[in-house]
Amino acid sequence: MKRILKFPQILMVLFLLAIVACSDDDDNDVPQITPDPSIVDLAVGSADLTTLVDALTRANLVNTLQGDGPFTVFAPTNSAFNTFLSDNNFSSLDDVPTDLLTDVLLNHVVSGNNTSTSLSTGYVSSLSTAGAEDRALSLFINTDGGVNINGVADVTTADVTASNGVVHIVDAVIGLPNIVDHAIANPDLSSLVGALTDGGNTTFTDLLSDTATSFTVFAPVNSAFSSFTNPNGNALATILSYHVVAGDAAFSDELMNMYVTTAATNGDGDALSQYINIDDGVTINGASSVAAADIVATNGVIHAVDAVIDLPTVVTFAVADPNFSTLVEALTTLTPSVDFAGVLSAQDGNGDDPFTVFAPTNDAFAALSAIPAEADLIPILQHHVVAGANVRSGDLTDGISATTLEGDDITINLPGTGDNIADITDGAGNMGIGIIAVDVQANNGVIHVVNQVLLPDTN
Repeated sequence: MKRILKFPQILMVLFLLAIVACSDDDDNDVPQITPDPSIVDLAVGSADLTTLVDALTRANLVNTLQGDGPFTVFAPTNSAFNTFLSDNNFSSLDDVPTDLLTDVLLNHVVSGNNTSTSLSTGYVSSLSTAGAEDRALSLFINTDGGVNINGVADVTTADVTASNGVVHIVDAVIGLPNIVDHAIANPDLSSLVGALTDGGNTTFTDLLSDTATSFTVFAPVNSAFSSFTNPNGNALATILSYHVVAGDAAFSDELMNMYVTTAATNGDGDALSQYINIDDGVTINGASSVAAADIVATNGVIHAVDAVIDLPTVVTFAVADPNFSTLVEALTTLTPSVDFAGVLSAQDGNGDDPFTVFAPTNDAFAALSAIPAEADLIPILQHHVVAGANVRSGDLTDGISATTLEGDDITINLPGTGDNIADITDGAGNMGIGIIAVDVQANNGVIHVVNQVLLPDTN
């Protein structure tokens, strides 16, 4: 039996059909939103980025830059690539080793959506892991008068928006920077660069461009040079060498309270030490602080510092190292009648320097029943110093004796007992005093750390 619609029902059906028809018409009138192309699509669609597309294809990075990101890409033009190939004696992209090409291309990519207005002068990390210890290379962004990267590439077209980031077109390929490249790129290191190259000197630039060695450079900023007076008249070349640690790239996450050996030497050719402390930031020799850490280069790392680090005396290390705070108090506050600091700071060769100092730790002093009064403390302190000699651990032999400033001899026996590097017999005949660290080298002498206070012969 057929179902017959009543009139109200017919009206309802017609009404619904009218709504559907209107909806279809409205859909035809709504403009369709086309999503932004990906970074790769942008490059493919640009006639001036064809070499970049070829390079990305050869380095198998197309899929990477089609990923979600977001990425910020500094995209070199065809002309930029032509210059890069010519400058590096490559006839075509095919001549560039694939691993090198990959590192160079990734050095143009930064994580994040960094528009030109959000960029500021400073360092960012690229996606290239061609840095020392496979760390991500640093890029120096300079926004003074435009946007420049590493001092070599200018942004000519900014803020080309992609679905997975932003593209800035640049007029040069950004190479893989070594330490010298980074120093030159940063205008706040111009005084350092001027000092390193003064008079056409290439010693430092040749050294710090060496790719076979890793370096840690504590780089004084311009204001540090402006305030440095070189009070001891030390040779500038030696001072500059003192800011360089050769053979190791020491990043901030690897630093601890420690001594390192620098490229600077004293008059005898002994490499000078440097004391690093991380208790409150990073300080060097208690006088210079790291203002910007971990500027990553292919052959090492730069830490920008706020003061020039002068060549150290044995006093410098005693004051800088908190393990010697009681010794410093004994040499100053507890013995006001003797200028120990002045005597032990001499570094002109006209006094008692160089010195060999056997420096007791805080624990060594704490082991005494009490720190003696000044009259008794003065000869005790003098008994820790051998004047007129820079005796390093390699100079020691079993049973060697030396006369201290106090007048009594100490005797050193090798090898030491237990964990001791060597044992000392002091003037009072106490044996088994341990040398527990050696060769903290200053410009005017050397420190060996001892675990007990040396006592002279009071008889």
